[in-house]
Amino acid sequence: MSTTTVTPVEAVRLPDPYPFYARLVAERPFAFDEALGAWVAADAAAVRAVLGSGVLRVRPVAEPVPAGLAGTAAGEVFGQLVRMTDGAATARLKGAVAGALARADTAYAGDLAARFTREALAGGGEVPYEELMFGVPARVVAVLAGLTGGADREAARAIADFVRCIPATAGPEDREAASVAAVRLRELLGPVLDSAAAAGPEAAAGSGAGIREGYGSGRAHALLAELVRAADREGLVDLGPLLSNAIGFLSQTYDATAGLIGNTLVALARGADAPDTGALVREVVRHDAPIQNTRRFAAGAFTHAGSTVEPGQQLLVVLAAANRDPAVNPDPHTLHPGRVNPVIFTFGAAAHRCPGEPLAVALATAVVTELRTAGWSTTATPAYRPLANARIPLL
Repeated sequence: MSTTTVTPVEAVRLPDPYPFYARLVAERPFAFDEALGAWVAADAAAVRAVLGSGVLRVRPVAEPVPAGLAGTAAGEVFGQLVRMTDGAATARLKGAVAGALARADTAYAGDLAARFTREALAGGGEVPYEELMFGVPARVVAVLAGLTGGADREAARAIADFVRCIPATAGPEDREAASVAAVRLRELLGPVLDSAAAAGPEAAAGSGAGIREGYGSGRAHALLAELVRAADREGLVDLGPLLSNAIGFLSQTYDATAGLIGNTLVALARGADAPDTGALVREVVRHDAPIQNTRRFAAGAFTHAGSTVEPGQQLLVVLAAANRDPAVNPDPHTLHPGRVNPVIFTFGAAAHRCPGEPLAVALATAVVTELRTAGWSTTATPAYRPLANARIPLL
């Protein structure tokens, strides 16, 4: 794929998209792309302005749920995910979701991820990168949500099917698989959420005390109990949106953490000097972002740098380009673990900033640490999955 004809969407899967992104930042920081039929925000100033605008939405005003998902179980979940909706009601639900994730036990999550990684490696043979990048993080979040005794593995398999409905390129088979998965995930997580709600929000305050009793204890772990407690603080009583966002905990983990693990392993294969794996992971979040771009849709006119986006137009927000804008990060193209006060857009900003960054970093750090300890390495020149916004190497 020639970088002279590439679009910002195609750049995600280039071996090295960053020279292309640097040209965008320098030459076209906010401009209309005829090939995409969308505005492209690339430098830090444009990305901040777009993500902070109240008239730019995460979904088209006329299509809050993709047409192919409307009326399906997957569509019902999709339409209640805080990352896919805007408005005052969403702000309260977002507060509950963020409040729950803020209290997630990242140390316990890291311990679980390390244990699951060692178990996956114990069988010998080739490294099961697919399981380590996707399955292990999903299983850990499932356990945090109270799914044990094999249900964590089932949830990890189901979320792999559910996320197939999210890309705009999803076809009928993807949507059908996602709906079957949505039904099963509701069946798995619903009783845990019901139990947490029945115990009452006051019970969540002490829920963390039992979380270290061990994987397999069968207890409803803290994540959904904290979600109930946070929802109570926001005055939310309907469990339906909470259940959808419990599924969202898993779906948000899936691609982002897989990309973070994979891109960190590639950085090591390319010679990254990083005794501190955690510091390396945190810098990879910026330097080789697992989520490279996101979209916004204009519900009203939006003006930036002398250009006006008209209602109904789309915007592509190139987070990975803004991460390397020299206006906000000195020497941005150097991988520098331990970088002081980096400006990072990978997990978004403003109202839709993803609150799961600490959990994703903890999971990736644990998996990569175990692989380093075991002496495993991977290719420095992988191909990348043909995805529009996630940069995930094929290892």
